[in-house]
Amino acid sequence: MPLTLTGDASRNDRLKLLDPRLRLITALLFALTVVSLQQIPLLLLTLLLALATAVWAGLSGPLLLKRLLAMEGFMVVLLIMLPFSVPGESLLTLGPFSASLAGLQRALEIALKANAVVILLLALVGTLEPVVLGHALGQLRLPEKLIHLFLFSVRYIGVLFDEYQRLRLAMRARAFVAGSNRHTWRTFGWLLGMLLVRSLERSERILAAMKCRGFNGRLYLLQQNSWRRRDTRGLIFTFCLLGVLLLLEQTL
Repeated sequence: MPLTLTGDASRNDRLKLLDPRLRLITALLFALTVVSLQQIPLLLLTLLLALATAVWAGLSGPLLLKRLLAMEGFMVVLLIMLPFSVPGESLLTLGPFSASLAGLQRALEIALKANAVVILLLALVGTLEPVVLGHALGQLRLPEKLIHLFLFSVRYIGVLFDEYQRLRLAMRARAFVAGSNRHTWRTFGWLLGMLLVRSLERSERILAAMKCRGFNGRLYLLQQNSWRRRDTRGLIFTFCLLGVLLLLEQTL
């Protein structure tokens, strides 16, 4: 199953021209800059920049919306609850509860920041293949064990999910119907336990197979990304753009 958010391969070619390390650094700097901003107009501008990047990268709109829905549910709760929990000038009164203007502004700031950061991460990092992302993290000198853990997790999440599907199929074949009772919770406990046991057994078989192939605790990078002039220009442009945003934050 391809782990990609792009719906148009020709548009995705634009991103392939950029070094993956540039995309990671840009996403990190953008996130740090957005978190430091407080002005609503500037946050709206960063959200527009993130959306423009997503369109330029060729992200599939329906799939992007699907990925954002889980976060937007939390944002809706935040927009409803936060104005009633922050003191300040009253904007709306519902019985004993009073919603403040400062609380509404704070909720909007958080929602705009979260959406801008997540959309840009999906555009720049979410369109990277897991192996390419792992190589880029390795070239950025992140801890090797962390990179190994990430690559193995991506590789075997699908395998563990298939194992879970087989166990669930076996439960349905035995006429199991979930309910709110002790038998159901005990059955799901056995399901989780069997999944952990089978995962442990599979990990031992995988480790033995890797040792037979000479694995010594390191995964070597067979493909090295090359930093080019356009990547340097892109990094300079990123610094200039984010610097302008920070400067506007201080002057407005």
